[in-house]
Amino acid sequence: ARRMEAAAWITLEAGKPWREADADVCEAIDFLEYYGRQMMHLAAPVALQTEIPGEINECGFRALGLVAVIAPWNFPLAIAMGMTSAALAAGNAVILKPAEQTPLAASLLCDALLAGGVPDGVFSCLHGPGETVGAALVRHPEVGLIAFTGSRAVGLEILREAATVREGQRGLKRTILELGGKNAIIVDATADLDTAVPDIIHSAFGYAGQKCSACSRVIVLQEVLEPLTARLRDATASVIVGPAEEPEVQMGPLIEGEAQARLRGAIERARREGELICAGETGPLGERGFFVPPALAAGLSPSHPLAQEELFGPFAVILPVVSFDEAIEVLNATPYALTGGIQSRTLPNIERAKRECQVGNFYINRPITGAIVGRQPFGGFRFSGIGSKAGGPDYLRQFLVAQTWSENTMRHGFAPLDEAV
Repeated sequence: ARRMEAAAWITLEAGKPWREADADVCEAIDFLEYYGRQMMHLAAPVALQTEIPGEINECGFRALGLVAVIAPWNFPLAIAMGMTSAALAAGNAVILKPAEQTPLAASLLCDALLAGGVPDGVFSCLHGPGETVGAALVRHPEVGLIAFTGSRAVGLEILREAATVREGQRGLKRTILELGGKNAIIVDATADLDTAVPDIIHSAFGYAGQKCSACSRVIVLQEVLEPLTARLRDATASVIVGPAEEPEVQMGPLIEGEAQARLRGAIERARREGELICAGETGPLGERGFFVPPALAAGLSPSHPLAQEELFGPFAVILPVVSFDEAIEVLNATPYALTGGIQSRTLPNIERAKRECQVGNFYINRPITGAIVGRQPFGGFRFSGIGSKAGGPDYLRQFLVAQTWSENTMRHGFAPLDEAV
């Protein structure tokens, strides 16, 4: 009922253009619907080996306890709601620590959950910096699980802290960590460039590249390097940058000044150490907000820091290769394994890429962002995180404790109910 209002708040607060802000709200709704229906199935015990005479064996689940959800700013409603609703649907109590950059979206999330009937005391929202409030939640002995989406550095610190047993702790802490990516799209010699170019631009510069799934590397076979580079240069230059609330704007500002400085530094480094194919000027916008132009670089090796480190902004590097073998090798040669894709009309190349590209979500002849709940369960491995895929059939089980019940039914009668103790 508050879809339009929620999208407006996200546009205002997080700088998301309207279409992506609305998608953020719709994903939050999808998570609620999906996890609610999943839990209806998981709530019923499952019979095990029913053919055993005189014995009943069942397996079921119970709530884990207290869950700390530490949410990011880039999907302030969708990801926060996804982690929170999964924990609540599984019967847990939840403390949400939203990103300090997006408190309004978190407030709307709280209003929606409480208005929807979440009991008093089961859900709490605790605002504050991650360095203090988030760290305190991770260390608290009563917290049984930490669900976190954010940077690799913070995720590793959470993993270390969760492994430390503290006084009053009654069990091992679990962690669900959704971290970063350095994602790539392979473009082979048979790719349809009319499709490849808009898919790459959308994947690299949608929401100013502030997605862990964003394309930041374009791996191109030499046969199509020149025409693809020319078309990507023109397409990058045509991206309309401006205030997110303007209908014609395709790319809004970055989230904060630190991000703006980081991306400006990356652009200057590409200019010095490689070739800056395209980086437009923001003009007075750059002084009025955290705007940077979308940037496309070349002339860098696959091992260069700009081709290895997650920048979390509108910056992509073109990496030419001489063979399909090398293309797959380059795609896999990062610490991350989140998303990737291929643009090709050659079936053997597509099938081989599906088998050999080491990413959690692989996309063929389409953008590599925009996973839909239940359709493309989302999550990676290696340094892209640990845990089952969000929006998938196994995600809820992480918030549950499994139990098995085994009963001998060969009893000698029943005790009368009024005599039972």
